[in-house]
Amino acid sequence: MTMTMNIRMKQVAAAALISFGAIGAAQAQKAEVIHWWTSGGEAAAIKEFATMYTKAGGTWVDTPIAGGGGAQARTVMANRTMAGDAPTAAQYNYGKQYEEIIKEGLLNDLDDVAKKGNWDKLLPEKIRNAVKVNGKYFAVPVNLHNENWVWFNKAVLAKAGAKEPTNMDEMFAAMDKVKAAGGVVPLALGGQGWQEGITFRGVLLATGGQDLYLKTFKDKDASTPGFRKAVETFKKLKGYVDPGSPGRDWNLATGMVIEGKAAFQMMGDWAKGEFVNAGKTAGKEYGCFMAGGPKMPYAIGGDVFVFPKQKSADSAAAQKKLAEMMISPEGQVAFNNKKGSIPIRTDVDTSKMDICAQAGVQAIKENRLLQSDNELLSPDAKGAFEDAVSKYWNSNQSADDAIKSMAVALKR
Repeated sequence: MTMTMNIRMKQVAAAALISFGAIGAAQAQKAEVIHWWTSGGEAAAIKEFATMYTKAGGTWVDTPIAGGGGAQARTVMANRTMAGDAPTAAQYNYGKQYEEIIKEGLLNDLDDVAKKGNWDKLLPEKIRNAVKVNGKYFAVPVNLHNENWVWFNKAVLAKAGAKEPTNMDEMFAAMDKVKAAGGVVPLALGGQGWQEGITFRGVLLATGGQDLYLKTFKDKDASTPGFRKAVETFKKLKGYVDPGSPGRDWNLATGMVIEGKAAFQMMGDWAKGEFVNAGKTAGKEYGCFMAGGPKMPYAIGGDVFVFPKQKSADSAAAQKKLAEMMISPEGQVAFNNKKGSIPIRTDVDTSKMDICAQAGVQAIKENRLLQSDNELLSPDAKGAFEDAVSKYWNSNQSADDAIKSMAVALKR
């Protein structure tokens, strides 16, 4: 963000704060929430929050903005906040995405809500650190996602005579059988940059585990033999993807697996929300495994909500009400059962969650949490890295040239 834009943001924010007037008590319970959850499973999940807020006497104003893996929604939120027309709450991911607007003084901190809810003890350390900036809570975490899952249709594999895999080596063997049998796409992929990025990171973890992952994203080192192997393995997946992949939305790729038109998808556990929404049961119609096997580190990913500074104390009170509801035991269970993710609270009953969610719960118990690339890379570096990955996937670029481009991107 340029210095001119920084100054402009401060000027707009100051002018907005000066012009803020009081609003009526009836409006105090009105909460406009910007998010990018527009698929069937996502919409069902956010509706749980909306229903809870309505039952508590509030008015939920839903503002879903599709596209770009959330980039468009974040742009709308930033533009509206700079213009003095901020929503009550806005969705972001864990990491550095909202640090710039914190620096500009445009977000309310949640320290009073956190203190009241005992977040310091409630949240696992790595999640706690992910939503604190300069010692203050600026976001309420609502879930824990792992992006490095593989989903498969059990009937498709059975028909092809393929063994249900537990790691990527076995997955390649199963895809070969599906490909040989014909009629079904071995790997459903949404050909969008962020989805190709998720696929690459899954391969990276499957190749070298936590050590390679941190060497790449924390140390910014793309020179290791393990990284080269991951790059080459990633491109090998291209041979199992159908021609209709480019531009396909992730939930449509999930639908291919649900409907038996594809065998596998590599996607975060929000995909499970689509299976749930379609009435499918983990272990019955579909299976799941973490790309690197059952003991793979669980990269911290997921969603938070931030709360822009508002026109009055009444609006700020509505924000606190939202934050408390979202992190409440009832909100956590209701939301995450529909979303496909797992709760961030350590004090809720997870015993009735499905086998895929239980694997995530076990990862928390074993402290196998890993910082996500959103935390380790700046937004510019992450974007440049995903652009390099996408170029390699969608062209005849050599592995050598791709590695050079990725190495440059990591240093941004």
